[in-house]
Amino acid sequence: METAKLNIKQWAEDDRPREKMMQKGASALSNAELLAILIGSGTVEESAVGLMKRVMADCDNRLKTLGRMSLEELTGNVEVWDKETGKKKRVRRYKGLGEAKAVAIMAACELGRRRMEEDAVELPSIRSSVDLYHYFLPQMQDLFHEECYVLLMNQACRILDKVLVSKGGLTETAVDIRLILREALLRRAPVIALCHNHPSGQVRPSMEDDRLTDRLQKACRMMNIRLLDHIIVAEGGFYSYCEEGKLV
Repeated sequence: METAKLNIKQWAEDDRPREKMMQKGASALSNAELLAILIGSGTVEESAVGLMKRVMADCDNRLKTLGRMSLEELTGNVEVWDKETGKKKRVRRYKGLGEAKAVAIMAACELGRRRMEEDAVELPSIRSSVDLYHYFLPQMQDLFHEECYVLLMNQACRILDKVLVSKGGLTETAVDIRLILREALLRRAPVIALCHNHPSGQVRPSMEDDRLTDRLQKACRMMNIRLLDHIIVAEGGFYSYCEEGKLV
């Protein structure tokens, strides 16, 4: 039995576009597979992937050409030779591709076009411990309890996101290193920085702060993640493990 005639649920799991995308990411899929996810289904004779392979073949496998196709071109009829009658007849150009599916394809192409037209967003960057301090100060200066955040950055130290990893009491907060690394891995952040506050106003780190920093630094090395700094924000100033030479 030809693969094209199999119901998509009968395919090997690695060949199913949705499952393949969830397991390997969108970049692992062909254009036809991505488009098949959009239209959802094909016909009894042809899978959604097979259908979109035919469409892409007619577009010389160029998404730009597909994006220029009209609704009529995607859903219209063409003349074919009928061997039984010996006459020409008109049939749907792409059987199984109705208006709803064609509109979904056109909408996706338009979104891609608009994305290309958008101006690139300049992400804020961290160049020093002072930058870290000023970034977190507005959020932490009036807190009466401890909070700890991990700042996730790209290779150029531009900020991707910040995540609250712990919230505690007046004098301490428990931080799980596994949670910090999990956030970095989920966001594919090769550089991180840690920041927590001391509501007491004491800027010097505690023994537990030192132990946390040491364990986090060792864990980051194992995962090939750069720990840029760990700063402690207190009233009137901050402490930087990097500036104090305690990060290698």
